[in-house]
Amino acid sequence: MTALETLDEPLDYKVQHLSFRVRQARYALPIELVREIIEYGQVTAVPMMPSFIHGVINLRGNVVPVLDLAARFGFELTQPGRRTCIVIIELSLNGDDQAQRTGLVVDAVDAVLDIDPHDVEQAPPFGTGIRTDFIAGMARDERGFTIILDVRRVLSVDDIRQLSLAVQQAS
Repeated sequence: MTALETLDEPLDYKVQHLSFRVRQARYALPIELVREIIEYGQVTAVPMMPSFIHGVINLRGNVVPVLDLAARFGFELTQPGRRTCIVIIELSLNGDDQAQRTGLVVDAVDAVLDIDPHDVEQAPPFGTGIRTDFIAGMARDERGFTIILDVRRVLSVDDIRQLSLAVQQAS
């Protein structure tokens, strides 16, 4: 086999994703976005915010807005339980280099999955229980499907404005 032949072969790699549950459905985010996972604790409510914004937390002296994924998907607000966690992610959303840390309330964190891009399918136009524009793809494994979220769509520009307001009001 020549070097040129190996260039034509598809790369065989897997992308790590953090998997978690929201209302019994399995979701995942690319692990590169995840900064840490913390136990659900004291969240300070911020008045006049959309219902899916739980409020803010103090994370080592930094104000971090907390978004309830279940409420964002159109379900009732999460009632924190024994396994409820806040997944801290970091995204550059406004096209600038400044990253925004945001907490996502999830019912439980499951595992880190190695997902082969070849095993990811497009979201069906119906039947997932959430808006299809929130879905980057669906990964199939022996347990069924894991919905891979497009976090930039879940956190739309309007949502980011609301999150920024929450941080300003809490500061």
